[in-house]
Amino acid sequence: MRPDYSTFPDSDLATMSLAGSDGAYAEIVRRYRTPLFRLINGSVPDPDEALDLTQETLVSAHRALRRYDPARPMRSWLSAIALNKCRDWARRRKVRQFFTFARDIDDAAELIADDRPDQAVAAEDRQELARLRRAISTLSASLREPLLLHTVEGLSQSEAAEILGISEKAVETRLRRARIQLHEHLGR
Repeated sequence: MRPDYSTFPDSDLATMSLAGSDGAYAEIVRRYRTPLFRLINGSVPDPDEALDLTQETLVSAHRALRRYDPARPMRSWLSAIALNKCRDWARRRKVRQFFTFARDIDDAAELIADDRPDQAVAAEDRQELARLRRAISTLSASLREPLLLHTVEGLSQSEAAEILGISEKAVETRLRRARIQLHEHLGR
């Protein structure tokens, strides 16, 4: 009979996964894939790219599971891996844009009109969300990452500080600066 992995703490799941239990790692994936996707999608404007990076994060975490410290929250460990994947993606994207002079995907998407009047409100909401995502993407990584961890993912300032390797005061300062820049960018 297969155990009910949903009842095990993360540290036990990590140990069982290292011992070869696919079901244990599948439970880790089930628990954290959605929060990881939200975190990554906050840094990466394309949901398909964000999904790919989420999968890369989970694969990398599986390979690095021996380095997981059970004294730390699994979510913090996975979030740190995810943020590193986002930073790598951003570096690769800059290089590709430099060489190909590619047009930003968001700009191309704005050229496509939604001609369904019965969904005007939904379209307006999507536009506002896209506008907010673009504004967040203009923030430097040092401001964007604490904002995503604290505001979007709901982590405490101390948890965000641990993931980013900075002090709680630095997180607080960066959150304030990020909010000020967003306020200025969005004109509110």
